[in-house]
Amino acid sequence: MGNHQVGISGFAAYLPPYRVDLQDWCEWTGNDWDKIQNVVGTGFRMMGPAQSVYTLAATATLRLIDQYAIDPQRIRFLGLGTESSTDNSAGAVIVKGMIDEAQRQRGKNPISRNCEVQEVKHACLGGVYAMKNALRFLALEPADSVAIVVSADIAKYNLGSSGEPTQGAGAVAMLLEKNPRLLEVDLTACGSASDYRAVDFRKPMTRPADGNGNDGTRFHDTPVFNGKYSISCYLDETLHALRDMESKLEQKPTEYYDSLSAVFMHRPYQQMPVISWGFRYLVGLAHGGKTGNTELAKYCGSANLQVSDVLAEMHSAPNILSMALEGDLNRDPYPMTMQLVKHCRDSDWFKSIIEKQLSLGSDTARELGNVYSASLPAWIAAGLEDALHRDIDLTSQNILAIGYGSGDAAEAIPMRVVTPWREATERIKFAAAMGPVENLDQGQYKSLHATGYADSLRSTQNQAFMVERIGCSSQPNYADDGIEYYRFVRDDRISA
Repeated sequence: MGNHQVGISGFAAYLPPYRVDLQDWCEWTGNDWDKIQNVVGTGFRMMGPAQSVYTLAATATLRLIDQYAIDPQRIRFLGLGTESSTDNSAGAVIVKGMIDEAQRQRGKNPISRNCEVQEVKHACLGGVYAMKNALRFLALEPADSVAIVVSADIAKYNLGSSGEPTQGAGAVAMLLEKNPRLLEVDLTACGSASDYRAVDFRKPMTRPADGNGNDGTRFHDTPVFNGKYSISCYLDETLHALRDMESKLEQKPTEYYDSLSAVFMHRPYQQMPVISWGFRYLVGLAHGGKTGNTELAKYCGSANLQVSDVLAEMHSAPNILSMALEGDLNRDPYPMTMQLVKHCRDSDWFKSIIEKQLSLGSDTARELGNVYSASLPAWIAAGLEDALHRDIDLTSQNILAIGYGSGDAAEAIPMRVVTPWREATERIKFAAAMGPVENLDQGQYKSLHATGYADSLRSTQNQAFMVERIGCSSQPNYADDGIEYYRFVRDDRISA
C-alpha cells in the first residue's frame, strides 16, 4: 500500500446495559449450558425502554466524536448501516439531528451542514457496505474531510426458536480518514460476492394473517430464517468473496493467508467463524497445487475420506438457491468438507492456525451476542484492544475482515495495521463500553422481549439519547403519527 491511503482511525461502541446471562437462560429454558457456551457464547444485550436503533447509533457516534476529539465540521459523510430501521424514509440524518442537538446543548459545533447522510441496508453487511462507500468518498474528496460510519442493530428472535440465544443489541461507530491511524484498507484488493438465496434470512415487514391475532398488517421485528440453510449460504458466499480477493492480491493467496496476524468475520454466534475459517483453509488446500493437495490428503486419510472425492466436491459449484426452490433446505452442499472440518477441529494444527488467527477479542465477542451489522466492527475493536492489553505488537501486520449479509452477499477486506495504532486503540474504550451491566431475571427478559418494557429496571446513565415520545397526530395541519422525538440525556463516559 502506498501513501495517502484511506482507512480506519477509531472505534467507539455503545451496548445497552440490559444483559441476558446465557447460563441463566439455559436454566429458564432447559437448554444445555455446556453446548450453548461452546457454540453460541455467554450472554447478549437487549434494547431497553425509550431506546431505538437510532438512539443506540447516536450514542456510539457521540462517544466517537468525544473520544477522538473530532471536529464535527470536518465530518462530510455520515453513514448508518442497519437492518433494524423503524423509518423507511429517513435514516442517518436522524442520527445527525441528535448529534447536532447534543452539540448545541454542550456549546459545541454541530456536524457540517455539507455532510452526506446515507443509510445502507443489506442484512448484517450494511455497515461494511457503508464503510466502503465512505472510504471511496474520502479517496475522491479533495478537502481535509473525515467520515463516520455507525453500525447499529437489534437482533430479536421468537422465544423458543433456535435463534433465541443469538439475540443482541448495540452500535459501533468508526472514524474513517485519509492516512488513517489504525487500519489501512486496501480498496483495490477487496473481494465481493452476492447471490440471491430466497429464504435464507428475511424480514418481511408484514406477513399474512395467521389465525393467531395477526391480521396481516402488523409490523414484524423478528426474522424468517432457516438455520441449516443459512450456514450453507454463509460458507458458500464468504468463499466466493475470498476467491475474488485472492484474484486481486499482489501475492500468492497462501503467502497472504500465512501472513495474517488476525482474522475477523461476521459472527452470528461463537462457532460460525471457526467453522467458516476452517472450511476456507481446507478448500484452499484443494486449490493449492501439489503441496496443498498433499496436505489435504493427509487430513482426509485421518478422517477415512477419499481425497479424490473430497477434491471433486471442493472444486464443484453447488447451486445453493436450488435447495430452497426445491424445498431441500437440510441438504449439505459440502458434506465431505464439513465432515473433514469437524474431524480436524481438535487437531493441533487447527488450533495453532485457525483458532489462533481468530483469537484476538474472541472472549469479549462471546459476550456480545449477534449484533448483526455491528458484529464485525465490534469484534475488530475488541481485538485491537485485546492486542494492546496483551502487548502484542501488530505494527505493519496484515489483518483480514470478512463481512456477510444474509440474502446474500459477502465482502473480504484486507487491512494493514499502521504505526500509531496503539495511541488510537487506547481511545477505543471497548471494555468500558461493556458496562454497566444489569442482568435480567426471567420475568424481566420475557417482558422486555414482548413489550419493550420491564418492571424494576434500574435507572442507568450510560446512554446519551432517549426516545422522549412518539407522535400520534394525523391532523391535516400537523401529522407526526409514529415519528420518534428524541432527547439528549447524558453519558458518564462522554465529557460534559
